[in-house]
Amino acid sequence: MPTTQAADAAIYYEMAGSGEPIVLIPGFASGIWGWFCQAGLAESLRVITFDPRGIGRSRSGSAEMSIETFVDDVRAVIDDLGIEKAHILGASFGGFVALEFALRFPERVGKLILACTTAGGAKHVSADFAILRSFTRDPDRPLGEQIRRFFRPAFTEEFNAEHADTVEEVCRLREENEVTEETYSAQLHTAFSFDVDLRLGEITNETLVITGDQDNLVPMQNSENLAAKIPNAKLKVIKNGSHMIFVENASEFNRIVVEFVSESDN
Repeated sequence: MPTTQAADAAIYYEMAGSGEPIVLIPGFASGIWGWFCQAGLAESLRVITFDPRGIGRSRSGSAEMSIETFVDDVRAVIDDLGIEKAHILGASFGGFVALEFALRFPERVGKLILACTTAGGAKHVSADFAILRSFTRDPDRPLGEQIRRFFRPAFTEEFNAEHADTVEEVCRLREENEVTEETYSAQLHTAFSFDVDLRLGEITNETLVITGDQDNLVPMQNSENLAAKIPNAKLKVIKNGSHMIFVENASEFNRIVVEFVSESDN
């Protein structure tokens, strides 16, 4: 079980497959388990996943939790593997980390993939208030109930009805993987304060922005903004795709990722 030290935190990571390396950065309060539908990527790529500090099998350490700290953790993982450059894929909250990583360490990034995420700032299109409330922990509610209240709106109504077992699997995995209160609060604060909108023009890496047209947590307009402002970016919209496109539309999502990474540079 490989771990690496990052600012005195122990970061647990896994690797599968061979080929060009790609780091998958998970979403809010998520870890390695969040990529259970991306196992097939290892048929074409060297896939690196990790539990962020304070989540699952990673320990928090004493460093202040911030977007910079989360970026340093990603760098520590690829440094530990001796990887000079990797493709970076971030989903939702992981997209914040991916954006900041590309801004700080463009030379360490092959291609950048931003899924169901936002640059924040004045141009951010927010979810409905009722959905945002589901992020707040309620000490009077059982954890499992809170998790299900959060995840079910992240899928389309049709998927919830027709694939309730998959939605329940996501909720079960989240419930089984501990998220410390410190990490939860730090990620929540980062999510609501994140803003790199005015810096998007500085990103030099070839970029793919992926969104679902039914995303009600991070609406599609945010992805359109990313693709419009990042100089070398293109947008891919998955029809009938929810916020959880990497689960609900996993086959299409995985195909899009592999095709983009495999394309020759422009």
